[in-house]
Amino acid sequence: MFREIKRSQSRDTPCFQIPVTPLLGMVNDRISSFMHTTYCPFYQDQYSLKYWTWWWLMVLTLAAAMERGELGRGEVLSLLVRLAFATAASYFTIKLLVSAMDPTSKQKKAAKKKAQEVMRRLGIKEKISLNEYELMIASQLVEPSQLTTSWRDVAGLTPIIQELRETLILPIQQRNRLHNSKLIQPPKGVLLHGPPGCGKTLLARAVAKEAGARFINLDVASLTDKWYGESQKLSSAVFSLAMKLEPCIVFIDEIDSFLRVRATGDHEATAMMKAQFLQQWDGLATDHGRCVVVMGATNRPQDVDRAILRRMPAAFHIPLPGVEQREEILRLVLREEAVREDADIAGLSRQTEGFSGSDLLELCRTASVYRLRHFLETESEVPADQSQGKQTDADSLRPITSGDFKQALGKMKQSRVYNRQAEALLKMDLD
Repeated sequence: MFREIKRSQSRDTPCFQIPVTPLLGMVNDRISSFMHTTYCPFYQDQYSLKYWTWWWLMVLTLAAAMERGELGRGEVLSLLVRLAFATAASYFTIKLLVSAMDPTSKQKKAAKKKAQEVMRRLGIKEKISLNEYELMIASQLVEPSQLTTSWRDVAGLTPIIQELRETLILPIQQRNRLHNSKLIQPPKGVLLHGPPGCGKTLLARAVAKEAGARFINLDVASLTDKWYGESQKLSSAVFSLAMKLEPCIVFIDEIDSFLRVRATGDHEATAMMKAQFLQQWDGLATDHGRCVVVMGATNRPQDVDRAILRRMPAAFHIPLPGVEQREEILRLVLREEAVREDADIAGLSRQTEGFSGSDLLELCRTASVYRLRHFLETESEVPADQSQGKQTDADSLRPITSGDFKQALGKMKQSRVYNRQAEALLKMDLD
């Protein structure tokens, strides 16, 4: 027996594969597989493998000794109990040490817990099984019923909305009827590009809502990991999870920061993560039956890698709104606000040349703040004993006036001029 054991410790013998008596052969195979998957990932150096090989030899020696009758059953059971206790203690100690060495372990646990809660709330936890990497990505999942953005919340983009309906939404909604056609399929990649604040993210959420698709708002930072090879596994998990949840839209905001033009100076881990992402994306393109769409938004399409642009055949430019679009946006923002009838919204839209949708929203917010300031100034003139206990609500505020809009517009234009001057100063060559 011991001669066999010594021969088994040769360099050509795989880890934990020790010759035993025929009765223990099946047990050896089962436990060898368990040891490989449990301990070998933590002990890859030669000395650690020798130690665990010796540990496994002790188990087999005890089993063989009991089979030959050299040890009593009670003695063997006592030794096995102590050995099992030591094994369990070492396993959990190793697990604790590995967790302690990972500074992001708490965030990962929180992400997994959130993902499990999201899956349970959506009622799909029992239908599919997810690995630990897919659970981390699933924490960024948004169900269509939880998306509050719809086409009613988007103004000034009617032609683009119509094109998105024809290109993306209808093929997703009618995929069962159109599955025989390879041409009338939703594109595997959609790019929304244009100046900041023009509604690219808003459009992506509205598309997911109208199409009835699950929405993964992918945080690129969640794909990075300090351990070698983990980022590639997380990149693969994005697509494997999306395929399990199809129809699904994977949205990447500021995609140029993640999939920018590759260069020789890129870090190896970043290059491998991008390569894995592109490889999984190509798998979607070749499988026409999958209803998974990667949608990206960027302010700088020229910085996006050409390989990414090729995988995003459906590209939509979201420009700054014109006069009619600005008026439509202003009326949409102010639809639930109290505005005086003599307020000239059409005139305000003509005075806001170059304003984006977010700029117009900020303009209306600033104008609304002025009426709150007026209310506070009026309230300060009231004696304290009369104002005590009174609650302020929107109905007690006066309507927004043209003067409020004019004052807010002047403030924003002054701020925009200052920002342009500061930007010009930064571009100057100073001695």
